[in-house]
Amino acid sequence: MNFMTVFVKMEVKSMFFSNTIQALEQSIHYSSTKNQTIANNIANVDTPNYKAKNVVFKEILNEELGHNFQAKRTNERHIVFGNDNTKNYNIVTNNSTTYNHNGNNVDIDKEMSELAKNQIYYQAVVDRLNGKFNSLKTVIRGGN
Repeated sequence: MNFMTVFVKMEVKSMFFSNTIQALEQSIHYSSTKNQTIANNIANVDTPNYKAKNVVFKEILNEELGHNFQAKRTNERHIVFGNDNTKNYNIVTNNSTTYNHNGNNVDIDKEMSELAKNQIYYQAVVDRLNGKFNSLKTVIRGGN
């Protein structure tokens, strides 16, 4: 086996057996959900009694609710707790404030700012994912 074959196998194994691609996939799902939630808030800016929604990570939500617990494996051969494909965020409704006289609490300036930040985040994640696949393509081609 030559060096390039070993390198290709190591790179492919690194790409598909590390958590990088799964983490990037989850980040894209998170950003997409956040974008949809923000768009819904903006669309309902004048809807009476509409309450703004936000996407939060489960860890933050659990800390807020005081339900922090973590499963622990006692043996490496045991099944890993949790599922890498599960979403690690939730959509929550903000019932604590009211900005408008009609009971609506959507702050259009905040939502537009969050939308811009989320679009930048999404593009950065997509660029990183493209970089990972371009690296893999280069390795498969033998460095050309």
